[in-house]
Amino acid sequence: MQGPSFAARGGDTPRDPDRNCPACPRLVAFREEHRQRSPDWHNAPVETFSSPAPRLLVVGLAPGLRGANRTGRPFTGDYAGDLLYETLIDFGFASGRYEARPDDGLTLCDAAVTNAVRCVPPQNKPTGPEIRTCLPYLTATIESQENLRVLVALGRIAHDATLSALGLRRAAHPFGHGARHEVGSGLVLFDSYHCSRYNTNTRRLTTEMFRDVFAAVRAEVDASRP
Repeated sequence: MQGPSFAARGGDTPRDPDRNCPACPRLVAFREEHRQRSPDWHNAPVETFSSPAPRLLVVGLAPGLRGANRTGRPFTGDYAGDLLYETLIDFGFASGRYEARPDDGLTLCDAAVTNAVRCVPPQNKPTGPEIRTCLPYLTATIESQENLRVLVALGRIAHDATLSALGLRRAAHPFGHGARHEVGSGLVLFDSYHCSRYNTNTRRLTTEMFRDVFAAVRAEVDASRP
C-alpha cells in the first residue's frame, strides 16, 4: 500500500521508544517514581501489540498506571482492556482468552493495538507537548503497516493524534462517536468514545455503542480483502 502523505514522517524512527526514553521530563520523573515504588511493574514505554501485517490499528490515549504501565501490554490490566479485548475477540480480531495479563495467551488476528502516548502520564492526562513529542512513534507505526486499511481512534485525543500522524486537518475530520472518515490512500478512520470505566459508568459509552463501531469496522476490513 502506498502510504498517506505524513506530516511528521517516522523516517528512521522506530515504531516504539526505547525503554528509558528521555524525551518528556515529566513522564520520565513519573516513570522513575513508580520504578522505585513498584519495581516489579513494567514502568516503561508500552510497545504496540500486533499480529503480523495487520489491517486494523486501534489507537488509544496512553497507558493506564495500573493497567499497561504495570503489565507492559496495551489495555491490559484495567477495565478499558476488559471491554476492548472482549469486543476484539467477539468480532474476530483476537483469539484466546483475555485474562488481564500479558502471558494469558491472547493473540491478535489481523489487528494491532497501540497508544498515541507510549508512557503513562500523571492522572492519565498527557500534555500537548508530550503528545507531539510521541507523535513520530505513532507515525512510524502507521507508516510501517503496509496492509493497514482501518484505524480506530478511542477518544478525541487519539483521534487528533492520528490525524496529525496522517498530516490531516482536524476541521476536515471532526471527532464523533461512530464517525467514519476516509483519510486517503485507501485508509478509513473510525471514532469511538474511549472505553474507560468513567465513560461506561456514566453511559456516555455503552457496550452496544462500542460493539456497533466494531461491527462497522469488521465490515470495512472484510470489504478490503483483495
